[in-house]
Amino acid sequence: MIRIAAVGDIHLGPDSGGALRPAFDTLGDCADLLLLAGDLTRHGTREEARVVAAEVAGLPVPVVAVLGNHDYQSDQPDLVARELAAGGVHVLEGDGVTFGIRGVTVGIAGTKGFGGGFAGRSATEFGEPEMKAFIRYSRACADGLGRTLRELDALGSGLRVALTHFSPVPDTLAGEPLEIYPFLGSYLLAEAIDEAGADLAVHGHAHLGTEHGMTSGGVRVRNVAMPVIDRAFAVYHLSPSPG
Repeated sequence: MIRIAAVGDIHLGPDSGGALRPAFDTLGDCADLLLLAGDLTRHGTREEARVVAAEVAGLPVPVVAVLGNHDYQSDQPDLVARELAAGGVHVLEGDGVTFGIRGVTVGIAGTKGFGGGFAGRSATEFGEPEMKAFIRYSRACADGLGRTLRELDALGSGLRVALTHFSPVPDTLAGEPLEIYPFLGSYLLAEAIDEAGADLAVHGHAHLGTEHGMTSGGVRVRNVAMPVIDRAFAVYHLSPSPG
């Protein structure tokens, strides 16, 4: 049994140092891996990223993250990612990472993802250049996620987790206004997950959403935004398939 701890939307700032560290220090007793599902900072500044990095530096488990829209706000996501990496965080965007945990190769594929909506009520790559660019970006994020999941499978990962900020399904948005669903996620992410295969999908972003959902292909989806799970992290247990 592999134990995956996850949280998103922690929105740390200069006054947040030490807020989550006591809880994170217990991870060695209850989890094998910590996933951070984006919106780690408030405004995406280098200074805020240093607070996040200090909060997770030296933890007893590996830490993997994707960035969220807040982490892009100051137009320096590369600097945010660099500060997190300096704290030992594996920051993913269209790529993946593997860990050997109790004889199981656990692969994490990550992308921020983007919006666009869900089947039957989604934006399309048609019309103005701005709309085409919107959906092309969403599609590129989803394509990167699917490609990485397939690569992790080829590497022999016994368990694969898709880590995003935006949601792949509408299930975990329940509680949010319907009018903003297109800005909270995209069905393209779910298509990529179902086509490539995964054991779990984890996301954040939807503060008023619902924790539990599922893709049409049967992959479990969990919204781990801190306002949703109402704790420092949630832990999910995964068992590799026999053989």
